[in-house]
Amino acid sequence: VDQSSSKVAEMPVEDKYKYNSGFGNEFATEDPRCPGALPEGQNNPQKCAYGLYAEQLSGTAFTAPRVANQRTWLYRILPSVKHVPFKKYGGNDLVSNKLDEQVPNPNQLRWKPFDIPKEPTDWVDGLRTVAGAGDPRVRSGLSIHVFVCNTAMKDKAFYSSDGDLLIVPQQGNLDIITEMGRMLVKPNQICVIQQGIRFSVNVNGATRGYVLEVFNNHFVLPDLGPIGANGLANPRDFLTPVAWFEDRQADFKIVSKYQGHLFVAEQDHSPFDVVAWHGNYAPYKYDLANFCTVNSVSFDHMDPSIFTVLTCPSAKPGTATADFVIFPPRWSVAENTFRPPYYHRNCMSEFMGLILGRYEAKESGFNPGGATLHSMMTPHGPDADCFEQWTNKELGPIKVAEGTQAFMFETSFQLALTKWGEETCKKIDEEYFQCWQRLEKHFKI
Repeated sequence: VDQSSSKVAEMPVEDKYKYNSGFGNEFATEDPRCPGALPEGQNNPQKCAYGLYAEQLSGTAFTAPRVANQRTWLYRILPSVKHVPFKKYGGNDLVSNKLDEQVPNPNQLRWKPFDIPKEPTDWVDGLRTVAGAGDPRVRSGLSIHVFVCNTAMKDKAFYSSDGDLLIVPQQGNLDIITEMGRMLVKPNQICVIQQGIRFSVNVNGATRGYVLEVFNNHFVLPDLGPIGANGLANPRDFLTPVAWFEDRQADFKIVSKYQGHLFVAEQDHSPFDVVAWHGNYAPYKYDLANFCTVNSVSFDHMDPSIFTVLTCPSAKPGTATADFVIFPPRWSVAENTFRPPYYHRNCMSEFMGLILGRYEAKESGFNPGGATLHSMMTPHGPDADCFEQWTNKELGPIKVAEGTQAFMFETSFQLALTKWGEETCKKIDEEYFQCWQRLEKHFKI
């Protein structure tokens, strides 16, 4: 499958990489430079073609039910075990699971756009943890990070031992090399790189975005229920890279996120030496412009769950460890209805980011590259200007959110802020609460 540019934002860089199409599929792929590298009829032959090593990467327990079991067999030039011991990584101390340093903050929070450093900074060194919950040691919880960078990861790879990474670029393209192949991820696109998969990010200039890391489980498509067989994010639009390898000697650094800390090991070769692979545990990308929205065509404002792209289930049915939800361009036609998001208190925590444009419930103050957090049971909703405008607006078919893409990481966990997220970044807008202070009493008897 050749990947075309986004339908919402003009992306001048052409994606020349090749992909396989489908969500959760069993793929089998080999680099065309080495035909026959995939073994026939077995996973672990006594001797692999081309003198390769066979290595299995397990994303679930061996005995997980078949419907949920995820694993991939890799056929590589050298096994990933060939490296010197890990040591504490000194290049970035802002990735953290220290969630008890700050006094809990129940207020509505808004961050101004996060600064992109001027000094050379790659994706790993530009990763900052904003908030989180739980503990990767017990495989329960999540972390929310942002990344701000401006230079490529040179002879360096990263992987998380703690969980799956859902990466949302906001500014700048991400040219990503993974063990399974290459993918180009642009603003208004996302990618998921699962636990343990090594990757390197190349960028060209100032780059910024968001990361949702989940510890409990893997992301799946939400059930559609009465919607039927089609709609929301369709499986065919998810793209997984085809096999690609490099046979390169270099002083490579492998950075591991392990129990909330970064460690580094050195090796004398590129980790991107997988000549062929087969399985269902592999990274993928998705263009948010392909999302098929579902909404009311009669009256009332539907719950935002109808905009869920991916969900990471918890052990409690219908309650997510985290949902990834978007608010894309769409038609609004509900009659006799206050159409913007309703005023709300929630048993979930809502972290929002803005990729581009202006969010319809708050058209000022919430800017691309910034964020908001409305914590568990903290009231939130449209600002005073939005309420007055939409209460008195003449209703009819209206295209909303044109040129806009906002998103939400919604979680059933209480979120705690890191010191960087609340203090060090110096991006919290202390005047955010003012947007509701002009709400007036209209009650009359």
